[in-house]
Parts: sequence; C-alpha cells; structure tokens
Amino acid sequence: GTWKVSFMRAPGGSVPMRLQVKGLVGGHSGLEIDKGRGNSLKIIIRVLLALHDVGARLSYIEGGNKRNAIPREAEAIVFVPKDKARKAGAVVKKFNETVKAELATVEPGLSISLERVKDAANKVIKRDEQKRILQTIAGLPHGVTKMSADIPGLVETSTNVAVLTTGKSTISLETSQRSSVASEMDEIVQTVAAIFELGGAKVELDAGYPGWKPDLNSRILATAKSTYTELYGATPEVKAVHAGLECGIIGEKYPGMDMVSFGPTLEGVHSPDEKIYIDSVEKYWDFLLGILARVQ
Repeated sequence: GTWKVSFMRAPGGSVPMRLQVKGLVGGHSGLEIDKGRGNSLKIIIRVLLALHDVGARLSYIEGGNKRNAIPREAEAIVFVPKDKARKAGAVVKKFNETVKAELATVEPGLSISLERVKDAANKVIKRDEQKRILQTIAGLPHGVTKMSADIPGLVETSTNVAVLTTGKSTISLETSQRSSVASEMDEIVQTVAAIFELGGAKVELDAGYPGWKPDLNSRILATAKSTYTELYGATPEVKAVHAGLECGIIGEKYPGMDMVSFGPTLEGVHSPDEKIYIDSVEKYWDFLLGILARVQ
C-alpha cells in the first residue's frame, strides 16, 4: 500500500530525534512465522503512536528489506517539541522495557532507542496524515491467521508486514501473504487490502505464487520414504512447510502431477544468519540418486 503525503517544515521549537528498533532475529516469513518473533515495523509503529500523543511529527521511516522476510530493524526520524523531549525519551524507555519483557524468550537482543540528531532534513508530514498511516499499519495483521486442521503444527495461512519506505512524496508498505488453500489466500489478501484502502492507501497486488496442498497418499512420496529407509535404516519424518516451493508453480501448470520436495538442511533462511549444513548436501544427493534409480 502507498500513501501520498505532503511534507512541510517542522514546527518551530522542535528537535529532530532518531527512533530505532534493532537486534531482532528476523527470519523467513513462512518457515518461521509461527515462532512468535518480533516484527520491527509493528513495534516501531506502537512506539510512534505513543510519541504522536506527545506531539512528535514524523519526517522519515523505513524498515525491512525483503517481502518474504520478517523485518529485523526499523528507524524513524521525528521532530519532538523541545519541552516534550524528555517525556518522549521516557515513553521510549518504557516501551523498550515492555516489549523486551514481552519477547524475552525469542528476542534477547531487542533494543528500542531514541536519540537526538543534528543533520535531519527539516520536513515533516501533516499531522492528520501521520495519524492515519500509523493507525492503518497498527491495524494490519501480522503472523499466523490459521493453522492446518489436517496436519498438526502446520501453518495454513499467514501474513507478513514486511518493508516500509519513505519516498519524495510517499510512504509505502509492502506485505506478503501465504496459504496452502487458494480460497483462504484470497480472503487474507482481501483483508489486508481492505485495511489499506480504509486507511487511504493505494493498493497494488502482484500475481504471487500458487499453493501446493500436501498429498500424503502420493506414490512418489511412498517411493521416497521406502528409498530413505533402505539407504539409512530409519523412517523419514514427512512434513509440509509453510513456504513457497517450485512444486506449487509446476502443479499449477500441470494439475495432478505427482510431486515431492526435499533438500539439504537449511537454517535462518532470508536472514544474515542463513546457513546450510554441508554434510547434508551429500546425503541429499545420494537420496536423489536413490529415488531416480527406483522410478526408472
């Protein structure tokens, strides 16, 4: 969603300050959306709404860098009435304590801070525009909206508040939605779009990518399971994942195609901590060759 905004000079007697949210874990917006991790954009909006009530005026805001990643950091420049600067600092300090307590188990590195800056551009958006944008983003859902009733522990539908940017005359927010059920995907997209439009934003939708509903009676899955048992002497754990896979795209083009997805072990996908376990690559390769030998 994109809002057209009008910039004006900051009110006299106000001081520029930088609000930062950082130190979050982040992660893949599908695979890790159910981990209860913090979203830097949702957090900074909470703080900005409180600062709005002490007269802070928004000059600039940004956070997140990929639609399919949970945002780890966010920052905003606000102009605060000089006589309210100390109160603003107290508000942020309280939020730092409160949100750190809320997320202590999953976000030990979280930090929310407010400091004065000297080189900020002397401009702010109109106060009514500011309130409308902040309230709209606050109202957007983030996280899991439905779990699968068929597969325990599997997220079926979710939404991610992802990337926020400030342009010359706009503020834009990108979100992403996921679902393994097409009708539920339509519903969550409709919900997010409706909130944007009620908040005065222009909405643009992309084509996205299709879901791939699990088929636990798949013939190729049975072959993969028996191959794994023959090679490694153990029964494999079969899981469905809440992520976009190539199989969904292929399945849309070729309905009814029997498919299975597997690969080496990855962690921290779409974050600076992303890693692959090297020893799992060789195991994956041997497994692939074993399956191919049995389907010829």
